[in-house]
Amino acid sequence: QVHLVESGGGLVQAGGSLRLSCAASGRTLPSYGMGWFRQAPGKERKFVAAISWSGDSTYYEDSVKGRFTISRDNAENTVHLQMNSLKPEDTAVYFCTARGTVQWISTHGGDYWGQGTQVTVSS
Repeated sequence: QVHLVESGGGLVQAGGSLRLSCAASGRTLPSYGMGWFRQAPGKERKFVAAISWSGDSTYYEDSVKGRFTISRDNAENTVHLQMNSLKPEDTAVYFCTARGTVQWISTHGGDYWGQGTQVTVSS
């Protein structure tokens, strides 16, 4: 079993930046692909970014390409999402997910999920 805890959310003005982190416990992450999803109020949870277990492969949803960067530190069992040039439409609860290939995570999510962290971007 893997327990995921997200942090780093908050309120930021449009054009600003935030860095989300996802800390894992219960089992080491190195063999797991990881990803981030987000869910805006009244909408479905949607894929944002994914990274392979080695960190060599990443994949992004089109609207965040060039603005968001996913990275991981296997020694620290953490995954990060650097979010730059934030827009009001990025406002959502962001969820960390683990286990699966990059392709699988992008379409299905992983087997494990965190509780989410709120990101609010004001205009």
